[in-house]
Amino acid sequence: MKLVVVSAGLSSPSSTRLLADRLTAATLHRVDAEVEVIELRDLATEIAQHFVTGFPQARLAAALDAVAAADGLIAVTPVFAASYSGLFKSFFDVIDKDALTGKPVLVAATGGTARHSLVTEHALRPLFTYLRALVLPTAVYAASEDWGEEGLAARITRAGGELARFMGPTVADAGPDVDTAAAIAPRSLTGAITSVDPADGFQVTPFEQRLAALRPAD
Repeated sequence: MKLVVVSAGLSSPSSTRLLADRLTAATLHRVDAEVEVIELRDLATEIAQHFVTGFPQARLAAALDAVAAADGLIAVTPVFAASYSGLFKSFFDVIDKDALTGKPVLVAATGGTARHSLVTEHALRPLFTYLRALVLPTAVYAASEDWGEEGLAARITRAGGELARFMGPTVADAGPDVDTAAAIAPRSLTGAITSVDPADGFQVTPFEQRLAALRPAD
């Protein structure tokens, strides 16, 4: 399996890359995967040229191909003007419209204040939903004051576990009969995931069964 990590941090080192690395480690704790990290700041010029020419240069083309071939994606952006950065959005603007269809994506963001904590819900989640990706239930936002706090560590662990389960059999799975999220995801289109806690496992209740439970008894 292949895990691709997209980091839109502009400095080196950056808190955005640090969060991306911690989410990657949490995912790899539960699943074996090859990792490729894409630093968008190294591709900024090629992304801009793509908009003008319509053709990606070699490094950008390789990055786009890597995202399309990934079994799971971690996408992390710094907050700019209460939303994702322009560089982050530009990269996903030039990606093929079908590249993320059905692909599990863990979204995350970093910012200087907790006031922007909903950026994952009002900006990132709608973006990847539009691209028809499977956006994981747990998104992670890290403000400056969050680093070193237990709450951030717990969210990172939870999010990494969710991504691992949607990618495929995890380290904790007992055998081939374990119903992982990778098998559940297609059925969830006609059912409902009633538990998203990796420690609890995933259970799917068919929509017809849920609807029947709401009907009054004869």
